[in-house]
Amino acid sequence: MGRHTTTLLALTALAGLSAADETWTISASTDWGTWEGWGVSLAWWAKAFGTRSDLADLFFSLDTTTYNSASVPGLGLNMARYNAGACSNNTYAGAAMAVSPAMMASRQMDGYWWDWASGDPASSSWHWTVDASQRAMLAAAVQRGANHLELFSNSPMWWMLYNRNPSGADDGGSDNLQTWNYDNHTHYLAEIALYAKQQWGVAFESVEPFNEPSAAWWAATSGTQEGCHFDVATQAAVVASQRSALDGVGLASVAVSASDENTYDEAVATWDGLGSAAVRALRRVNVHGYEDGSGSRDGLYALATAQGLRIWNSEYGDSDGSGASLVSNLILDLRWLHPVGWVYWQAVDVEGWGLVAGDNEAVTLGAVSQKYYALAQFTRHIREGMVILDGGADHVVAAYDAAQAKLVIVAVNWGAAQYLNFELSAFSTPGTSGQAIPRWSTVVGAGGGSQYVETAADTVQHGTVFWSYFETNEIQTFEVAHVKM
Repeated sequence: MGRHTTTLLALTALAGLSAADETWTISASTDWGTWEGWGVSLAWWAKAFGTRSDLADLFFSLDTTTYNSASVPGLGLNMARYNAGACSNNTYAGAAMAVSPAMMASRQMDGYWWDWASGDPASSSWHWTVDASQRAMLAAAVQRGANHLELFSNSPMWWMLYNRNPSGADDGGSDNLQTWNYDNHTHYLAEIALYAKQQWGVAFESVEPFNEPSAAWWAATSGTQEGCHFDVATQAAVVASQRSALDGVGLASVAVSASDENTYDEAVATWDGLGSAAVRALRRVNVHGYEDGSGSRDGLYALATAQGLRIWNSEYGDSDGSGASLVSNLILDLRWLHPVGWVYWQAVDVEGWGLVAGDNEAVTLGAVSQKYYALAQFTRHIREGMVILDGGADHVVAAYDAAQAKLVIVAVNWGAAQYLNFELSAFSTPGTSGQAIPRWSTVVGAGGGSQYVETAADTVQHGTVFWSYFETNEIQTFEVAHVKM
């Protein structure tokens, strides 16, 4: 069996115990939601690289893909968030889009509704051939199995804004969507969802009409991307309008989600101010994960579940290419926020931020990051339909697949190298004593260690317990067969 278990078994066989430094009991009674999946936003990287089939394979399939002469396991993402653009380079009735001096070309997403002459999507005011690259990646994602699709907006179309600038208001913290264009904004999104269904064969399950709306950094002078501030009262009005717009085009089954606030605490504050009418119009709570280890994850969960609403962490990103920040915050999300979906922001971005290093402005690609392999420990094993369980600690998560009678455990060791015990006695059938438990390992850390290594037979179940040796900063995933609740 090798170094992984031989010494430990020799020391403990007579006692029938492991010498693990920590023991964690996996709960069989918790139910933190049925998992819907893992995903990524398509802006802005898909604008630059939307026709790259190798990237589509990496992100949206479970296949092993050759990338930069290396064999890389696919992440198997099944969620994609498509960005409805706010930009166009036309002039109409003497008006044209104002461009912030810091606005990067790669972040100016082409919009479909170019002027206010007509709201008819078949008229010359609408241009359905733009944004071909992002649409190509959306189609590639669907072809590879992506089945939870969301349409979202970073900013309304430029001509709907007071200052014509899709980067934000002049002062950054004021509403920039003209009051008389609330319904035009939601009509725009509803028509995109309808056109996608009828012409692209793409069924969006939800529409999110804004992005980090309470933020005060969406400023015309310094904005590097599309963005728009919405006061909470404005959010409430737009949510209601979005529901009406979707119903009006025959998309009553498409959900409205909100509010994609930057932090958990902002999401709680927004929720408290939305009012009952807007809350009734929602079918899911979206939140971003930029509060890292802080914030009221559990408070937002309580508010959402009281209304019977699911949660997605609809955007997470960090500049830590090692994967340590991602792993830590992702486990905290699963344990306290209890989302049923989790979405990374930029699949391709500058080194540190991207799962694959790249420059969306220069359209150049680099290496797969260690963060990618750390995320693979979750995405390749915790799959749609599994029930999320309590792993017993803020560095252990578990998921149960009833159809296959399989228990998945993902754990990370941040401290000194040690053995970890996993106790399965809470299950009615806690696996089979003597069975080998396959495991996968990744060492998180800048430039460090294994990437995604499978070991099939060196971890063995003994009674209701198995154990594994963890190096410092090592994440391991286990799939335990023959487990029943």
